[in-house]
Amino acid sequence: MMISSRHLLVIVILFVLAGCGPAAVPSGVASMEELQARGSLIVLTLEGPTSYMPGEDGPSGYEVDLVRAFAASLGVEPRFETRPSITALTTALANGEGDIAAAGLTVTPSREAHMLFGPAYKTVTEQLVCHNGGPAPTSLNDLGRARIVVLAGSSYLETLQALPARPQALHWTERRAGSAMPLLEAVDAGDFDCTIADSHLADFARRRHPDLVVAMDLTGEESLAWAYSQHIDGLGDALASWFNQIHQGDLLERLDENWFGQFGDFNYVDVSSFVDRVETRLPQYERWFELAAERTTFDWDLLAAQAYQESHWDPDAISDTGVRGLMMLTLSTAERVGVEDRTDPRQSIVGGATYLEDLYQRVPSGVTGEDRVWFALAAYNVGMGHMYDARTLAERQGLEKNSWEDLARVLPLLSDPTHYRGLRYGYARGQEPVRYVQKVREYRALLNAQGL
Repeated sequence: MMISSRHLLVIVILFVLAGCGPAAVPSGVASMEELQARGSLIVLTLEGPTSYMPGEDGPSGYEVDLVRAFAASLGVEPRFETRPSITALTTALANGEGDIAAAGLTVTPSREAHMLFGPAYKTVTEQLVCHNGGPAPTSLNDLGRARIVVLAGSSYLETLQALPARPQALHWTERRAGSAMPLLEAVDAGDFDCTIADSHLADFARRRHPDLVVAMDLTGEESLAWAYSQHIDGLGDALASWFNQIHQGDLLERLDENWFGQFGDFNYVDVSSFVDRVETRLPQYERWFELAAERTTFDWDLLAAQAYQESHWDPDAISDTGVRGLMMLTLSTAERVGVEDRTDPRQSIVGGATYLEDLYQRVPSGVTGEDRVWFALAAYNVGMGHMYDARTLAERQGLEKNSWEDLARVLPLLSDPTHYRGLRYGYARGQEPVRYVQKVREYRALLNAQGL
């Protein structure tokens, strides 16, 4: 069927008009003043364990926390909208469906050619992550012997395509997803040999799937940044100004510590055992941790992490000094908190949490926030008296006695006679409470990495 020139002109006009319709107006605003008057920041993002995860109490994630801080600086509320893939995300931003795209996007030359980026807020390295025991290439020449899956539309795909000496045998499968995590899980399941992920996500994934190994780095350091709508006048300046402020403060450091910094050096045996016990032991006791959390200041996952550090969730655990049970209570402490049978899981968990709550309430009022929790945990391990001594020692050293970071520096000195002489409670193995708190924090982070 022939199309007349008149009909063709009508079709062209319709396409032009379609491009000039409401969809071309980015999220209904054209300036920062209008955005603030609207009262919301429309944030396009991707679902992933370190970026955005929905929950009953609202979304959580590194990107979520960072966005909330930026939105608060503007006096607006963030409104998160997820997209199923990177391609869908960038297309939505170009179509004016959001104000910013916050999803751990790597700044690459090809993306900068058609997107605007704010300042970098994190640097990462792209890593080849493989399954332990399978083909794990350690050089570019070996890549061709591995079954590789890569996130569609990602910078990882660009990295593979741009390899300077790509082996002829190299091929890969592309998969759409909100992050590299589903692909990492596919590698862990043996569906593929390797995938590519940013270094911080690879480290996070290995806490959930300890059989994953980092075979090699594929890039140097690369920047992560938010993309933003080119149609909102002043948005780029607002992002530049705000990121300049937070780079001078400690917000990024605190977020890194909260989301990624609580993991210690990777220990395959420790992490693998923990993951196994999350499946085989924790379900028997989870309801008691939740009950104890309802009666105290603490979240259940913190109590569960503490119990793992104490006993590896073994109700029959016993030490050379006679402490025993899931929460490893001394006989005198058990009597104090009303525990009749220290080997009874419910009694031990509730009793241990009650004791920790008592310590928490006895922490000096100047210690606030999470520092107060770490102080109480350390006292659970070494005794409240030695914690008071550590505060005295911190003052002598010119440090902040209400800061856990500073107390962690002086606690090991309690085993040195030049420091503990003259202190009220004397000698203590001061390194132990520091390690104790660190391990509890690591196990809590591992629980969160399991999605608990």
